[in-house]
Amino acid sequence: MEMMSTFEAQVLADLSVVKSQMASLLGDGQPGRLSLLEERVERHELSVQRVKGFAGAFGLLFTLLQLVVEWLRPR
Repeated sequence: MEMMSTFEAQVLADLSVVKSQMASLLGDGQPGRLSLLEERVERHELSVQRVKGFAGAFGLLFTLLQLVVEWLRPR
């Protein structure tokens, strides 16, 4: 059998590290960091949409209140 050169040994060691990092990133049977990050982004987007809805509803209510006050104000 041939002996591995130091270059080949280093390449195999680096490949092992890359495989380990990919498993951590993508998951190996469990959700990886990438899927966890996607879930966090989705939750954040939902909360931003919820805040936009509340702001729109508040703006509408404030506008209606202002119209009622203007309508009831004596002239």
